Amino acid sequence: MATPAIPYKSRPALRISFSVTSHLVQCASRDFQQTKNKMADFYYLPGSSPCRSVIMTAKAVGVELNKKLLNLQAGEHLKPEFLKINPQHTIPTLVDNGFALWESRAIQVYLVEKYGKTDSLYPKCPKKRAVINQRLYFDMGTLYQSFANYYYPQVFAKAPADPEAFKKIEAAFEFLNTFLEGQEYAAGDSLTVADIALVASVSTFEVAGFEISKYANVNKWYENAKKVTPGWEENWAGCLEFKKYFE
Repeated sequence: MATPAIPYKSRPALRISFSVTSHLVQCASRDFQQTKNKMADFYYLPGSSPCRSVIMTAKAVGVELNKKLLNLQAGEHLKPEFLKINPQHTIPTLVDNGFALWESRAIQVYLVEKYGKTDSLYPKCPKKRAVINQRLYFDMGTLYQSFANYYYPQVFAKAPADPEAFKKIEAAFEFLNTFLEGQEYAAGDSLTVADIALVASVSTFEVAGFEISKYANVNKWYENAKKVTPGWEENWAGCLEFKKYFE
């Protein structure tokens, strides 16, 4: 059956409807593009391991960061305008469309949950997520903390090396070596935010001169992580900048 002809008087209204629809589609497309292109402000230093873990996570989920260098030595983190954003005046700090967040591992999880196309970097499975969280807390409270306790007094206060603090580093790497026994990744069978946080820390140990090769499982994991972690090149560039403190 043929489609009935549209009465002449109805045609202008139809043209107006098409015009309005086309306009709405164009507006929606423009708004989507603006949202897509909008970058989150990221206050950071390239040499900072926690900052680098966020940069790599952002790369992994396809988020472009509007990077804002913060000169800590000049006290820029203590200025009133930054204190309004982050009362703890720490880096990294993310401001995403007015939402401010600090602590690198919290930022990593936020970026994945908000922008990740899949949940592979931070799975929804409670058990898988629990292991990832354990590794993140291990990195924060044991591995990276051991770096800070041993190296920072030497770098920033010109203090002598503390042998007891160095033993804490060795213990932390022994733990990590155990976690990685028979494992290609730090928490599960694929790359997660745990690997990203840990590779930021371990690469910092490397430029500080720590012998990672002594720990076979860590060394094997680390070599693979260099190849599969998005944003590794920028992480390594930041490491080399931090290495200047040890030269």
